[in-house]
Amino acid sequence: MQISARALDVLLGGWRDRPTGPAYAALADRIRLLVLDGRIVLGSRLPAERELASHLGISRTTVSTAYATLRDAGYLESVRGSGSVARLPRPADPGPEASAEGYLDFSKATLPPAPAIIEAAEWAAHELPCYLTQSGFDPVGLPVLRQAIADRYSARGLPTDPEQIMVTIGAQHAIALIARTLLGRGDRALIEAPTYPHGYEALRAAGARLVPVSVDADSGWDEIELEQAFVRTSPTLGYLMPDFHNPTGQSMPVELKARVLELAESQGTRLIADETMAELGFDGTPLALPFAAHGEAILVGSVGKSLWGGLRVGWIRADRVTIARLANARSSGDLGTPLLEQLVVCRLLGEMDTILEDRRWQLRRGHDQLTRLLAERLPGWRVPKVGGGLTVWANLGEPVSSQLALAARNEGLVIAAGPRFGLDGAFERFLRIPFSYSDDELERGVTMLERAWAQVQRNPLPVDAQLFAQVV
Repeated sequence: MQISARALDVLLGGWRDRPTGPAYAALADRIRLLVLDGRIVLGSRLPAERELASHLGISRTTVSTAYATLRDAGYLESVRGSGSVARLPRPADPGPEASAEGYLDFSKATLPPAPAIIEAAEWAAHELPCYLTQSGFDPVGLPVLRQAIADRYSARGLPTDPEQIMVTIGAQHAIALIARTLLGRGDRALIEAPTYPHGYEALRAAGARLVPVSVDADSGWDEIELEQAFVRTSPTLGYLMPDFHNPTGQSMPVELKARVLELAESQGTRLIADETMAELGFDGTPLALPFAAHGEAILVGSVGKSLWGGLRVGWIRADRVTIARLANARSSGDLGTPLLEQLVVCRLLGEMDTILEDRRWQLRRGHDQLTRLLAERLPGWRVPKVGGGLTVWANLGEPVSSQLALAARNEGLVIAAGPRFGLDGAFERFLRIPFSYSDDELERGVTMLERAWAQVQRNPLPVDAQLFAQVV
């Protein structure tokens, strides 16, 4: 991936406003933040020194010294024929777990593995010989698993046949497959802002021009903004997370779901509803109907959030024609989902209601502890109440999320800054904090955030107001 000088300038924002120190150090620090934050994707090629210097209106020496500083620290690597490529520092003596040793990782919103996985894996291993006479290459998935997934949709109020299901290698694989199959280069794709970052990355990789619509952590989706986005841009595809949205935790009201589907139909837009969080409500509210129960939509699901991220099994629910089209397109990227994992998930789906009850209890407990700790330790932050999902979207009150994430890393906590979930540097006022970890981990994590926040308050970093014009 090549980052142009213009695109990097947008991401750099107010790097020149650093109150002390040489310009090259300020530039290097900002680029380092962008790499750590994920807004500069690892492996991306940065602009040539001369090009960036000309665009920023600074000397080439400043840029070359900044690049040299980053190379010395391990954040850039000079590759023959590719220029300066973004990297992360490598440990001097890497051991099996050297990269994670001493760090608490809050950058991933995940639950620990469900205990039932062990027994299910043993069962699947015993069942596997029954399938060894087959080739193992199947673009749509095992019939027994497709039936189990279809039955679960039917039980939730959306009649479904196995022919409407494709088993994928997780939800991310499903989103990417849909994007590259249904999108053409230059097509518009509607997304939420903020949103799941790998979702919009998949759309961008397919060549889409993104049309963001805001999701507020308190009030959710703006119906007028949604309507204007559909009418003015006629997007080819839309990617939404209508239930327990990542990262805000908001859920779309039933009336708005129906309205969005109506707008999509009127503009010829295909909608993808990411329902990976849909069954993780813990506030006692009845489980919502699947999004497609209100109109035509492609549904994406997985067990990555509910059972374990290491079970790389997801699925797509769509009409038969779309499933056939996706199956035909799939072979250019992969040749099917591993059979053993499919058997494991098939067994677990039969116990899913019991497993989910335990998961909801875990999440309710974690949510209550995290919100209590934040209220006690960081009372200036605004933390909206959520009824499900895995995270809260905390409003810090000032645009310092990237600076806070870097300070937190110095304290031993890895956490994703707000802009990781937005476009072009937006959401610096916000921080996504998961509550899916143990009591001890949440206590440690908030303690580290409290110390990192104190560092940020002692050393405020001026911010380019223009960069954060989109922040609500």
